[in-house]
Amino acid sequence: MADAYCSDCKRSTEVVFDHSAGDTVCSECGLVLESHSIDETSEWRTFANESGDNDPVRVGGPTNVLLNDGGLSTVISKPNGVTSDFLSSSLGRWQNRGSNPDRSLIMAFKTIATMSDRLGLVATIKDRANEIFKKVEDQKSSRGRNQDAILAACLYIACRQEDKPRTVKEICSVANGASKKEIGRAKEYIVKQLELEMGQSVEMGTIHAGDFMRRFCSNLGMTNQTVKAAQESVQKSEQFDIRRSPISIAAAVIYIVTQLSNDKKPLKDVSLATGVAEGTIRNSYKDLYPHLSKIIPTWYAQEEDLKNLCSP
Repeated sequence: MADAYCSDCKRSTEVVFDHSAGDTVCSECGLVLESHSIDETSEWRTFANESGDNDPVRVGGPTNVLLNDGGLSTVISKPNGVTSDFLSSSLGRWQNRGSNPDRSLIMAFKTIATMSDRLGLVATIKDRANEIFKKVEDQKSSRGRNQDAILAACLYIACRQEDKPRTVKEICSVANGASKKEIGRAKEYIVKQLELEMGQSVEMGTIHAGDFMRRFCSNLGMTNQTVKAAQESVQKSEQFDIRRSPISIAAAVIYIVTQLSNDKKPLKDVSLATGVAEGTIRNSYKDLYPHLSKIIPTWYAQEEDLKNLCSP
């Protein structure tokens, strides 16, 4: 039982919910406080020892405007206890004859959803990747290409367009075996196809070193104060003409900031957490070193602390 305000009792009282009628009733005076309530919980219970084929769900997923039928096609399920004989039956044959023309799209969307979940991406990025793939698929020009690389490239472009970029190495880790080179080629191909369709250049969004900081710092288990110092340092580094990739700058700043803290991180750990080679971090550190006094916040490190850093 729960508490609710009763207008007759003039105070909060315990209420009883009548599931059969959908009424919420005051337990003291019997007044019906709410009637015909809609129960939004599941109408079944699933137990661990039940068979995996016994799916109690009676409705499908939400509609999908990217599919021809909106995702509302009918699928004839197998009767209970029937396995191989189903395909040879009349219903099974008709099911195969009337195969869903969007089957390849559905499988691609499932793959994109799986990759998005493994990377912890929000739904807007997944939906944008689905839209990009649908546009490429409608042109019928991606046949014969590596499908996994195409899907990974769509996800990479979607991350860029939603201002939540991921490195190619991060995308590659969930791309079902597609290499960085294959994903790079697929990205160039998709951008070219989209430009031909729209008649204008594709806006990819600008990558900043600060876009990766919080995620990289989280991988290293850095403290909040160190993370704040790293984010401020990266923002100040954009004032200087440091001709390095944003990912390399982010990795070098993290390495510098951790060396100024009590919890120093080895170069190898920074390399593993950021996906940037140790040699690249050293070179970026060398480029940042002359500007450290203007990059590192004074509340985090003083001039004497910067002098104690090893010179590149």
